[in-house]
Amino acid sequence: MTDKRTILIVEDSPSLAMTAQAHLEPLGHSVLIAGDGKSAWEILNARPVDCVLLDLKLPDIDGITILEELRTRPAPPAVIVVTANASLATAVHAVRSGAFDYLVKPFAPSRLTTTVEIALGSVALRREVETLRRTVERAEFADFVGRSLPMQAVDRTIEAAAQSTASVFVTGESGTGKELAAEALHRLSPRKARQLVILNCGASPRDLLESTIFGHVRGAFTGATTDQEGAAARSDGGTLFLDELGEMDIALQTKLLRFIQTGTYQRVGDPITRRADIRFVAATNRDPAEAVREGRLREDLFYRLNVVPLRMPPLRDRGEDIILIARRFLTQFAQADRKSFTAFAPEVEARLLAFSWPGNVRQLQNVVRNVVVLHDGKTVTAAMLPPLEGNASPPREAAGRCGRSRSRSRMRGISCRSR
Repeated sequence: MTDKRTILIVEDSPSLAMTAQAHLEPLGHSVLIAGDGKSAWEILNARPVDCVLLDLKLPDIDGITILEELRTRPAPPAVIVVTANASLATAVHAVRSGAFDYLVKPFAPSRLTTTVEIALGSVALRREVETLRRTVERAEFADFVGRSLPMQAVDRTIEAAAQSTASVFVTGESGTGKELAAEALHRLSPRKARQLVILNCGASPRDLLESTIFGHVRGAFTGATTDQEGAAARSDGGTLFLDELGEMDIALQTKLLRFIQTGTYQRVGDPITRRADIRFVAATNRDPAEAVREGRLREDLFYRLNVVPLRMPPLRDRGEDIILIARRFLTQFAQADRKSFTAFAPEVEARLLAFSWPGNVRQLQNVVRNVVVLHDGKTVTAAMLPPLEGNASPPREAAGRCGRSRSRSRMRGISCRSR
């Protein structure tokens, strides 16, 4: 084992407990000792423990009681029961009741260390499998819907990055959920009590973008009739999401870089230097490396923000997530419009899976919205679907039959091509 684990020795004999501790600590683990059941519970309730070396004969409680209680916990430690020869039958019963293994006093040091290491390995494997199972089974995370492998990678990155202050650079096609990713990063972070400020660098006029970011004072320019705080002040202590960063004027990118590096800024027309503590998330729907080569994005700014890269996968790469997302939209829109829809017909789901969705989730949302607004019924039928604009790809299960189904696909408004 290379990871440091916590081992609890529950033993009323101080000499035996200290001897076991002396053999286990050189393995690199943290070893705690409890002389009775009460002390053991205090430790078990105060901190996570990976392995318990449990004497079945304690002065205040039966060791089996501790074992049975630990089995009910969500992530129980591995329990190795310790007994004398006269109680061997009890030890075997304990193993059948959930203990990982047992040791008979007196035991050799090698037997102790080997048993504990195997138990720790078993716990680590069980917890890893459980984590993977929850990830695979989880169909929703933050505001995302889906359990495809690409989205599992997104979920793991957001969960890990949210707790840090590191800048995140989100890339992906338009409509893949880059803003949702920024919202999830903020909502899962320690900064969630403060503000998330969303700034679309491509939507703000270039001559006003500096004021939008840093604010301005009265008289700084024509039309500045009052002092105005910018996104920097509003996001202090929170998160600033810079959407479509590549659309920002290159000169303003220089000022932004200095702001990110120093945490200081000046409002337009104001000589006073101000300070802000901000977590930055940037995004673009273009290739940032290409934008750097073309001179539209400063290289040093890109690398300053690209501490944690996060790529949002296109909808066409997310497989069955398409259906999960469509069902979520159908439920939401049907409830909002008081319609009766509850499901898609099988041929509709096949068409949704076959389409390549160049507009990604946003396009799928519009298609489902169109259906709910213009129709009603329990099930969405193929006749209710609006024309799907853009290219389509063959359903995954029917890709091999693409050639002979080509004409029928065209009749349904779906072209059949290789992915």
